[in-house]
Amino acid sequence: MSAQRQTEILRAVRQAGSASVTALAAALDVSTESIRRDIGALVESGAVLRFHGGIMDPAHQEEPPFQRRMRVNREAKRKIAGLVLERVQDGDSLILDNGTTTAYVAEALAARSRLVVVTNSAQIACRLAGRNGNRVFLAGGEVSGDDAAAFGPGALDFLRQFRVRYALLSAGGIGLHGEIRVFHLFEAEFARTAMGQATESWVIADASKFGREAPVQCCELAAINRLITDLAPDAALRAACTDADVEIVSG
Repeated sequence: MSAQRQTEILRAVRQAGSASVTALAAALDVSTESIRRDIGALVESGAVLRFHGGIMDPAHQEEPPFQRRMRVNREAKRKIAGLVLERVQDGDSLILDNGTTTAYVAEALAARSRLVVVTNSAQIACRLAGRNGNRVFLAGGEVSGDDAAAFGPGALDFLRQFRVRYALLSAGGIGLHGEIRVFHLFEAEFARTAMGQATESWVIADASKFGREAPVQCCELAAINRLITDLAPDAALRAACTDADVEIVSG
């Protein structure tokens, strides 16, 4: 019965864009506790987004707010963070761009010490500053109200003052031919600048990004060194990575 209700919940949310727990309970003639249990798996899978008192269809907004995005595919993002942690050593230097996957990586990297971290994200800076002798440098610029990240010429000039070992970059989507895509031009500009200041560039993206469309091309696959993801990509993307000499690291 739970699977059937989840199907009905999805249908209702996709038709209306959002729905409250109480309205769903009334429509399906079950308790609010039953609805909350049913939507838990839907939230975990990313099929819906939770807000206070209800759920919504992710397709009804281009980019959900940062904290809501943190709950989408969170187990996949935690797996990616663990893979990154295994490959970053005490004392390494990194640029971390803004993104929810990068935020999970930052939480994992709190286990390391003496890191030098450059970021444009206050969310990431707060997760690493003041821990285990880490040094965190936060770029300035125009700050996004959604996720407290700075972009613009000032942030790019700030990045150019550093040389780091790794640039860890998120992606809005990875195209059918392996191109790395993001949602906004300023994100692409920041990522390209970060890559220019790093010895190695890694893209960190869960499998839901494979084949996903995003309007701005950041770079070709050959511009990065590693793709770190939760699940092995399909044959076409694996072949594209091989051709571009990109190492795939998957959980």
